Amino acid sequence: MRTIKTAWKHIRRSPYQAMAAILIMMLTFLVISIFSLIIISSSQIINYFERSPKVTAFFKDEAKKENIDALASALKATGKVSEVTYVSKEEAFRRYSNWNKDNPLLLDLVTADVLPASLEISTYNIEDLDDVAKILKESSYVSEVVYLKDVVSTLITWTSAIRKIGFALIVILAIVSVFVMTTIIGFKISQKREEIEIMRLLSATNWYIRWPFLFEGIFYGITGAFLGWLIAFGMTLYARPYLISFLRDIPIVTLTPTFLIALLSIEIGLAVLLGAFASFMAVLRYLK
Repeated sequence: MRTIKTAWKHIRRSPYQAMAAILIMMLTFLVISIFSLIIISSSQIINYFERSPKVTAFFKDEAKKENIDALASALKATGKVSEVTYVSKEEAFRRYSNWNKDNPLLLDLVTADVLPASLEISTYNIEDLDDVAKILKESSYVSEVVYLKDVVSTLITWTSAIRKIGFALIVILAIVSVFVMTTIIGFKISQKREEIEIMRLLSATNWYIRWPFLFEGIFYGITGAFLGWLIAFGMTLYARPYLISFLRDIPIVTLTPTFLIALLSIEIGLAVLLGAFASFMAVLRYLK
């Protein structure tokens, strides 16, 4: 307890240095929080596209239900199709009305007769999309085939690039944070050299002298991590309505209390390690 009081006294006596250490840690954990949310959200979006119907075949008006059922049976017989869903003209109009419920002008221009019936087909593997699309295109009843292979491939490429950039940025910021905190705590140790010498003359152990500086680094780490997490949480809450409006049915990360507490706990644990490591480097350098 006395060690923690001494660490707090060190922090209060040099507020600007403490603020600099907290700000650099806050910046590091703000980036960690933002990239964590982006990576988790992008993974959910990719999973959504991989699970959702990947090939959609729109039928001509002359196609009858038995023609469509025969084509669906032929697709299932390939063993590559996991699910086939028939969407009638009425169901297509219901979906269209739901998507454009806030735009009466668009609803007035479209009726169920205008929209085509369709089949939504899911495959077990994304590599089978081309084969399924080829079968559909060969049918004389199909007017158009749309599938999302290119969308998923593009998302995977972008997600991979974001992960690499995020990881590199986090590593660079973590190294900068350690160097800045080591410099700040080392400077404080230099300022207290006479006080430390007196403590040694009074038989104080090395660890008795080191612990307050270690707790100081941990305090900077925890405070910076909490502020970074809090700012990222606020930014996400602000942007969430716009993202939901833009992505419609595509899921993004759910900000449940369990998820937020888990993310904060992981960041606090990482902050303790970073703060303790930076402080330990300083005391090793200046308190031999």
